[in-house]
Amino acid sequence: MDRDTSALGNVPSSESRILEVQNRKDDSPYQQTLLAFSIEAAKLLQDRHCEDIVLFDVRNICQITDYILIASGTSNRQIKAVADELKEVAQTHDLDRLGIDVDADAAWLVVDFVDVVVHLFDPPTRAHYDLEMLWNDAPRVKVPGQHPR
Repeated sequence: MDRDTSALGNVPSSESRILEVQNRKDDSPYQQTLLAFSIEAAKLLQDRHCEDIVLFDVRNICQITDYILIASGTSNRQIKAVADELKEVAQTHDLDRLGIDVDADAAWLVVDFVDVVVHLFDPPTRAHYDLEMLWNDAPRVKVPGQHPR
């Protein structure tokens, strides 16, 4: 969707953006791996009681990554622990972690798997930076067992 369409208020519903990503066909094994990892990572965040989990498919609007996963943690300790577990999940999909960056208070932690970037926030920091607004034009990937936001 272009900016003019968004500015006019003709924003597709969340459901139509979810259907858009589910109907897209990309049969490359690497893309299938990325999607499988992204969904498994989102499920891990659910299992570890992270909140407000959102997975964006940014392949058509971003040149540096394919998926962005955003979630809120309930504590700094939880955020750091989940980041470590994400590395293990990536290894099962033969993906390497390029890097990890965390601020001094562990209020925002970024885990970079190159084609998948995971942002883990404490709720106030997430509200402040509002990455969902930045990526709102991207379709959201439905994560099994998750209720749409």
